[in-house]
Amino acid sequence: MKKTASSETSGKVPTPHLPYQTQRTYNRTDVLLKILNHYQAMPHLQCIIIVWNNPGQPPPKELWDSLGPHPVPVIFKEQSVNRMRNRLQPHPEIKTDAVLMLDDDTLVSVPDISFAFSVWKQFLDQIVGFVPRKHVTTTSGVYSYGSFELQDPDKGGGDWYSMILVGAAFFHQRFLQLFQDQPSEVHHLVDETQNCDDIAMNFVVARQLARMSGHNRPSGVFVKPVDMRNLEKEARSGYVGMWHRAEHMLQRSYCLNKLAQIYRGMPLRYSNMMISQYGFPSYANHKSRI
Repeated sequence: MKKTASSETSGKVPTPHLPYQTQRTYNRTDVLLKILNHYQAMPHLQCIIIVWNNPGQPPPKELWDSLGPHPVPVIFKEQSVNRMRNRLQPHPEIKTDAVLMLDDDTLVSVPDISFAFSVWKQFLDQIVGFVPRKHVTTTSGVYSYGSFELQDPDKGGGDWYSMILVGAAFFHQRFLQLFQDQPSEVHHLVDETQNCDDIAMNFVVARQLARMSGHNRPSGVFVKPVDMRNLEKEARSGYVGMWHRAEHMLQRSYCLNKLAQIYRGMPLRYSNMMISQYGFPSYANHKSRI
């Protein structure tokens, strides 16, 4: 794969199995090392970029290098300020079209990642990932942020989603620059809340799709994982993710409404497509929450 400067998707099909992986980490060095070791087994992964969000604390580069050599090079990008949106920088080291972004407490099986990458090659203009979410329009016209149920309790069928969270997803590297090019009000919102950069990225992709195709399309495609784990409880630091904060869901609803206000409309569109390694099971046969 080659990096493209165009804001349009290039006509070429990406060379198989050459993604870059980006992770943002904070206060979970022990879990990070475990995850890094896991992803070394991923075939043909070109490079792993760790966005080190611990200002004043050195990354474990010396320890990692001392236990080498490693099949996949790891680059630590030290940040001067702990910002949520640091993970969405267009690092010059990214030379591939495909970017695989993963949270620092998320472990996804290698077969799941390989399958999701094969799906992404069919949906280059969208985010392809494992964690769907949705916006809900209330009777007052105010948007609310919601989870995704594989079974819709009201209709008895599959639920709908309108976002794919980038904490476990593939997307085209050009979206990193498009994220940077958003209005300053968007960056201020993300910094103010230390939240919602993934929602803003879905706005970016949805708006870009509308400009390119002339009609509205969903920002992402949901791939149902077979083996995806959260290792948060294994962190000796005791640090838990910001999604545990009492105000987390309220902030995300707040962000939805602010972003719709900034962009003068809601670009997100719903989808009920779920792609599975084992076919396309009926949503009604599943009762779990993603």
